[in-house]
Amino acid sequence: DTLWDLAIAEVEKRENPDDDSKRVEVWEKSVLFMGNKNGGKTTIILRCLEREEIPKPTLALEYTFGRRARRHNTPKDIAHFWELGGGTSLLELIRIPITSNNIRSFAVVLVLDLSKPHELWTTMEKLLQVTRNHVTKILTKLEKTNPEVAAEIKQRMRSNLQRDHPDYDLVDPFPIPLVIVGSKYDIFHEFDSEMRKIISKTLRFVSHHYGASLVFTSKSEALLLKARALINHLAFGYDKSKSVSVDHSKPLFIPAGLDSLSQIGPPPASNSEIGKMRVNTPLELWKKVFEKTFPPKSFCDLQDTKDPAQDLQYAEYEVDVMRAQKNQ
Repeated sequence: DTLWDLAIAEVEKRENPDDDSKRVEVWEKSVLFMGNKNGGKTTIILRCLEREEIPKPTLALEYTFGRRARRHNTPKDIAHFWELGGGTSLLELIRIPITSNNIRSFAVVLVLDLSKPHELWTTMEKLLQVTRNHVTKILTKLEKTNPEVAAEIKQRMRSNLQRDHPDYDLVDPFPIPLVIVGSKYDIFHEFDSEMRKIISKTLRFVSHHYGASLVFTSKSEALLLKARALINHLAFGYDKSKSVSVDHSKPLFIPAGLDSLSQIGPPPASNSEIGKMRVNTPLELWKKVFEKTFPPKSFCDLQDTKDPAQDLQYAEYEVDVMRAQKNQ
């Protein structure tokens, strides 16, 4: 044994001095937060971890973690929280946190800013597409190296929807657990009721299509607690909430698998308009209808132009002096 092996054995012995047979397995999960720039991702993470800090802008990819004990005197479960900053400008960083080693215990939280409907579809589509492609690549590799794990992940993908659910064959579940959070509900609530209805129905369809949970949140404590319940289910295995709120005049709260296409209804457009749209899938149809009301901003508007190296929160005197010298 190396020195490390001996040290680990010693620590384990100290943590479980009396009973070796009852060793509890530590639960370890990872959650990646992504979404609109300044959409409130950091605030949600701090609430989940019960930290009283003032959120700072996230640069690139940031990491933090939380620990919870299930019972007194048991080892603490660990949740790794990753946060992708910069909206859709740093997509290639997604491959760092999601790897074949942790894919079984990985989940994604997509935070969409409800106050910016013109950016909503583009942000959602880009982030989910890149994540899905990356996860699919990992699964393809696993099918060769570890087929049991690949099969388990594929089976779990379908587990949110009961086999007897009328939409079982119509949806296309996301390969890893997904929660969609609509943030800034307080601003969204002031929108015209018809606009609110279109955004809410569209997000309900997208969430149901991907087998995801959907929750609207704002700075209000009650709404943050609802989002926290869904995220803690992913991060620490807490019980899933059974409550559902599908009323468009109130904040939505729909855990995965509890909605249906018949309840959501058709896209908010007339039959003649829908007839003119050339689409191949229901998802494309909803996209066309949504973007008719909220034309997307061009992609260059969503790109990050500020140079993070100039950000004061990362000032470091010696480095900055040498940098200035080099520039000169």
